[in-house]
Amino acid sequence: MTEFVLVAGAWLGSWAWDEVVPELRAAGHGTHPLTLSGLADKQGVPAGQQTHVQDIVDEVERHDLRDVILVGHSYSGIPTGQAAERIGDRLARVVFVDSNVPTDGESFVSGWPDGRAMMEASIAGNGGFWAPLTAADCEGQGLTAEQIARIVGGSTPHPGATLTEPAVLARPLGELPATYIKCLLDGDKPNDDVAKLLTSEHWRLVEMDTGHWPMFSQPRELARILLDAAAE
Repeated sequence: MTEFVLVAGAWLGSWAWDEVVPELRAAGHGTHPLTLSGLADKQGVPAGQQTHVQDIVDEVERHDLRDVILVGHSYSGIPTGQAAERIGDRLARVVFVDSNVPTDGESFVSGWPDGRAMMEASIAGNGGFWAPLTAADCEGQGLTAEQIARIVGGSTPHPGATLTEPAVLARPLGELPATYIKCLLDGDKPNDDVAKLLTSEHWRLVEMDTGHWPMFSQPRELARILLDAAAE
């Protein structure tokens, strides 16, 4: 039995996986959808990026999970990628869902060369948080009006320190067994960092013909890809 630890991206909590979890459980696997500190039902908890890494590691260690697949979506690929190397032989695979990936010494906003100052100013002007999603942010991503309403209605401000603190990696990320899921409505090619990692023999690319939030737009298809990852 594989144990899936599911970590949604910025602004979201464990609830984002509600339509994926039943598919994984029906196949006989363990599921651990996780809300990161400072978000959703954990609002008010101070959090930096390393807090989020520790949230994931703690979930694995607290439940003494083995044969773990860590799943990180969007922003959460950064803490998930760091946690993957820290759980040692408990890790079976890490799956990045249309996500950022960590680079040692770099932060989430490091990847925004033209917008970093604007992003940091936005966080400072919003009390130290990244403002939640709007419906306009979700347009063109293969979502129904109802799905957009769910995402926007459930979004909470995202702790800014998690976006500006640097990642810490002890070894190259390309050494970890990984699947990268590229959602084609959010760009038809992975970014340069991901493309380089995909040259590793340990990484493989899977494409989905949907937008950036496949746990809402195509939950069954996403679950099937996760189950394929468990079979590798």
